[in-house]
Amino acid sequence: MGRFLRIEAVAPAMKREPPQTEEGWYVLHDLRRVDWDAWRSAPERDRDRALTDGIDYLEYYEAVEDSSEGQSAVYTVLGDKADIMLVHLRPTLSDLDAAERQFEQTEFARYTERATSYVSVTEASGYTEKAREYFEGEVDDDSGLAQYIQARLHPEIPDDEFVCFYPMSKRRDPDQNWYDLPFAERAEHIKRHGNIGREYGGKVSQMIAGSIALDDHEWGITLWGDDVTHMKDLLTQMRFDPSTSKFAEFGSFYLGRRFAPADLPAVLNGQRVPADGTRADAERSVPAGSESAAGDGHAANGGESHHAETATSEQTGGDAGGHGGVHPGSSAEGDHPHDSGETASDDADGEDADGEAADGADADDGDHPAGGGGRPSPGDVSYDEVDDLHQRVGTLGLYEGDDYDAGDYGLLFYSSEDAEDLADEVGDLRESFDHYDRHVATTVRAQSGQAAVVSIWTAKEAAETAAGFLGDVSGVAEKYGGHLGEADAGDDADGSESDTATESEAASEEIREQLAEMDIYAGQPHGEDVFALVLYSEADPDDLSTEVADLRESFDHYDTHVKTAVYEDQGSETTAVVSLWETQSAADTASGFLTDLPEIVGRPDDGDGFGTMGMFYTVKPDHREEFVETFGEVGELLAEMDGHRETALLANREDENDMFIASQWDAREDAMAFFRSDEFAETVQWGRTVLADKPRHVFLA
Repeated sequence: MGRFLRIEAVAPAMKREPPQTEEGWYVLHDLRRVDWDAWRSAPERDRDRALTDGIDYLEYYEAVEDSSEGQSAVYTVLGDKADIMLVHLRPTLSDLDAAERQFEQTEFARYTERATSYVSVTEASGYTEKAREYFEGEVDDDSGLAQYIQARLHPEIPDDEFVCFYPMSKRRDPDQNWYDLPFAERAEHIKRHGNIGREYGGKVSQMIAGSIALDDHEWGITLWGDDVTHMKDLLTQMRFDPSTSKFAEFGSFYLGRRFAPADLPAVLNGQRVPADGTRADAERSVPAGSESAAGDGHAANGGESHHAETATSEQTGGDAGGHGGVHPGSSAEGDHPHDSGETASDDADGEDADGEAADGADADDGDHPAGGGGRPSPGDVSYDEVDDLHQRVGTLGLYEGDDYDAGDYGLLFYSSEDAEDLADEVGDLRESFDHYDRHVATTVRAQSGQAAVVSIWTAKEAAETAAGFLGDVSGVAEKYGGHLGEADAGDDADGSESDTATESEAASEEIREQLAEMDIYAGQPHGEDVFALVLYSEADPDDLSTEVADLRESFDHYDTHVKTAVYEDQGSETTAVVSLWETQSAADTASGFLTDLPEIVGRPDDGDGFGTMGMFYTVKPDHREEFVETFGEVGELLAEMDGHRETALLANREDENDMFIASQWDAREDAMAFFRSDEFAETVQWGRTVLADKPRHVFLA
């Protein structure tokens, strides 16, 4: 019996049609672990620098000052996979590259290590006829469909409290290969998946970002919401849909809670962020130079460093609390092209349901209500404002003149807790409050079996910020606030300068105008286009220079920093540190660090008299010797003038041609007599030929 060889033809595999896609912003999920041992063992000063640097980086990126457009946010991460997650959306990969590298340049980065990261790009794809019309250019740019897809490509990060991020891919097993499915079958899966998502509109928002060729999986999925159980329910339902049960493969899941950059110290201190239903952010100013927009509260979020006078991002918290408040550029300011329901309606397992969402009646007419916007924002702690607070704190042993000045603002909160038990809790807050110049005192007193917390500030706005923290103290029920007596006639009740100060300012303006006629800039202690800090030190100049170099390296991260240097007197052992900034708030922040330098003995404006400082005396190298000789001659002239106390010429230790002249006088009129003299006019005229820059004079008292 013969054998027959049977040959069967095998049909070649059919190439499947991929969906059309359009890409938008690039996305970086940057997850970091904190080196807790290094953080705990670091000196407080180093931690303060790291916090200042970290907060400034986060605020800079949330404000999108590094790019023309985009979004950024920062989250704590629950569990052991990471501690902090930064999310950046930017137009280009180079923007993300810079964001990574700039973070590594911060002092805060020294205490972190990367746990993992994920790179992707926002993506819109279409499986329906309408979606394909968009990709083929058959849809008007102002149509609802076009707006919807653009919103997918350029999303806004919602202000929801929780974020869930996970990477995923579609399965490619021999019997379960997503990419072998016909286009129509894939489209049906996507449609059904999108129907599940739409049930969670208004509860869960999502961002789909493709990562083929960019990272290890095929998509990065980010979900946002104020209730984690909504995310859990959504994904549970999707797990039972064949698109997931047959074809989805997941990476690790990361759950986080959003916090404002100013809350970084609280996060590092293990404090609740935001506090139970109420939060009052410490106002701060970093050397990036942001100006205050919300008063001058300085209540720290636990160990926050020298921050003063910048707008806070208010938050309303709780684990699933409501949020309000608007930050510039948020959807609450309008023109948000889709609501959270639209985003939730997409396929949370990867390829989106653009076409299905767009097929609805709302997609083409563009009727997409604006989504809620703004960073998470706290409600204020209310208290009864009373006129007799000075009498009430007097019964607790706190008196004007000894414990506070007339016109200060106080808070008096009564607690049902034992005073001794309350002392430690309030002590932690007091340690944070003490970083701020406007904090006067915070203490716990016992009275008639009841504990009382008293906190005193030089300004009401600062006290109101502190109230947000004190309101969370255990057992607090009764809350009072008020001014402690009447401010002196020379001061306003809120601590601002009086008419006398206004007259002084007018006199300073007169001086500046007179000097301006001679083409000489004249500023105030914190002048118009430069804000100067001058501190004197008795430390060894070499040691001082080393310390200042470390500070300057940190200061140089900020655009508002002009320069910081050590200067030595040419004729004595006087050593000064000069730091120049473009904004007063940045200079004020820097002063907190500069005063920690070794053996600081004061500023030029300490004490009585009237001081001036001639700055930017950058001498042409060929004329340096001549300049020093001429200064000696002018010094002899000054010594003979009424009211002159002393004048010193100091040179930069790193650049001998960079100098400043500091003078001290009995009174303003004495200094002006010199400025009006012919000798001064002649010196100014001569200086134009030997100086490389325009001289500037700063009045220091």
